[in-house]
Amino acid sequence: MSALPARFFDHDGVPIAYRLRPGRKPGLVWLGGFRSDMLGTKAEALDAWAERSGHACLRHDYSGHGESGGVFREGTISKWLDESLDAFRRFTEGPQILVGSSMGAWIALRMAQELCKASSGRVAGLVLLAPAPDFTADLIEPHLDAAQRRDLDDKGFFERPSDYAGEPYVYTRALLEDGARNCVMTGPIDTHCPVHIIQGLDDPDVPHTHALKLASHLPADDVTLSLVPGGDHRLSRPEDIAMLTAAVEAMVERAGRT
Repeated sequence: MSALPARFFDHDGVPIAYRLRPGRKPGLVWLGGFRSDMLGTKAEALDAWAERSGHACLRHDYSGHGESGGVFREGTISKWLDESLDAFRRFTEGPQILVGSSMGAWIALRMAQELCKASSGRVAGLVLLAPAPDFTADLIEPHLDAAQRRDLDDKGFFERPSDYAGEPYVYTRALLEDGARNCVMTGPIDTHCPVHIIQGLDDPDVPHTHALKLASHLPADDVTLSLVPGGDHRLSRPEDIAMLTAAVEAMVERAGRT
């Protein structure tokens, strides 16, 4: 695979890193998870598929993530959503498939909602891996212990150990409050495009019941839910990557027929 160097664009004074592979449409837009970056296994696999197939592919790091500037603790769903919409509008044209992992699936759903408001009709499909929409309200806040709630009140944040990083994850009051304003599973979610959800049955962070809840808010005739036996939250095993690329390929072919 030919490596792409990181490039940068300015978003509200913060340098946002991105990698853009030119190619034909529909293009692919990768949206990473909480504390992940655009050089992860799934993002690289998606870009490799785009190179092999000749399709365009856009990746970027949210502020406070990866190669981008900014401070992680200052991030919120709204802020990362705005950066993602900015990258989408700057560097893509025509129909695009949004591929979101974990928190990135939430960002993808919110992007689809915002782009629909503009009547752009440019989101041709969503592929969502271990989707974690509304995770602040559904998966974090209900399980806070007394010490974490006290830290939120006294310090404005709390820390939680992570299996994916050498240091604890930080959750701020601003992130939780902003997350509540961005919740999508409060009623029907009108994406106006097909959706394919891929969810591991052994995911310790986002239970498969969360994916089922998401599917229940999507139009039944436009959603595919694939439950993966033995799949964890990363969904980065060879068989998981194969399922991801197959889902993307099918979505691209479907977009090409419309």
